[in-house]
Amino acid sequence: MQTGKRYPLVELLVWTKHETLYMTAVAAIPTALYALLGWRFEVPWVPVAMLGTASAFTVGFRNNATYARTWEARQVWGAIVNASRAWALMARDFPTPARAGDAAATLVHRHVAWLTALRYQLREARAWENMDRADNRRYARFFTIAEHDGRLADELRRLLGDAEADAVLGHANRATAIAGLQSAHLRALADAGALDEYRHVAMARQLAELLDQQGRCERIKNFPYPRQFATLNYWFIRLFVWLVPFGMLQEFRRLDEAAVWLTIPFSVVVTWIFLALEKVGESTENPFEGNANDVPITALARTIEIDMRQLLGEKEVPPVIAPMHSILT
Repeated sequence: MQTGKRYPLVELLVWTKHETLYMTAVAAIPTALYALLGWRFEVPWVPVAMLGTASAFTVGFRNNATYARTWEARQVWGAIVNASRAWALMARDFPTPARAGDAAATLVHRHVAWLTALRYQLREARAWENMDRADNRRYARFFTIAEHDGRLADELRRLLGDAEADAVLGHANRATAIAGLQSAHLRALADAGALDEYRHVAMARQLAELLDQQGRCERIKNFPYPRQFATLNYWFIRLFVWLVPFGMLQEFRRLDEAAVWLTIPFSVVVTWIFLALEKVGESTENPFEGNANDVPITALARTIEIDMRQLLGEKEVPPVIAPMHSILT
């Protein structure tokens, strides 16, 4: 997540360097053929403008839809933050201390493990995501993704111990497995008389709420922006980019024969806006992959961990994750 006022212009130009070079070549070829060899490739401006209007509608529709996916993802993690704080208070205050032992610390630390497993699952790559694109890989040098550099097994062993960690790592969905351990622990506390029926039900409902938010994250992660809309948007924009120089040639030829060379910079400016908007939408549609524009789930999970540990009275807590080059992950 970008934490500054805006992206620096230099970074934006570097991020769209490939598109700028592509548009310059698309505009330069017909212009050079016309100016140097006299070949005429003029297209009336009216159909080009109509195609541009249609492209603007499609790119606007996509960007609205992809922003909605990112905003929903942020709302889900906001709900996880609130539910996690409530879970910590319940874990601290609900079990009877004489019969619960260190249940509060165990329930809280296991919840941190659940957050860890969830964020590692959400950072796993999908075929439709964009982090493997060369321009995104170049920009990723400005920040780090903890889930790409670390190992889930090490994190779980630190929080759960070897026995529980090994049991969890044997499941396909590690976060759900940890939630299962939490549920079994609540049942054991109830059987031992450390939780009365009312408090047991309240904590079970809170656990169900956390599982519901996990399911919402998985729905966003595993269901991409519909490919049919993405494909139409891709080809509408490309067709418009290819036709703009031919329409510009006709307009600048009316001014002067030498003015046709202005076709190149003006075509680049017009088509750059469309391609940059398309690229912004593409980089927004998968809010958990680790892009610079994604929901900062690593930082949010760390904030939750700090709050929960401090609610238990722990003095040694991990530091807040700070942005790197104004990017918070």
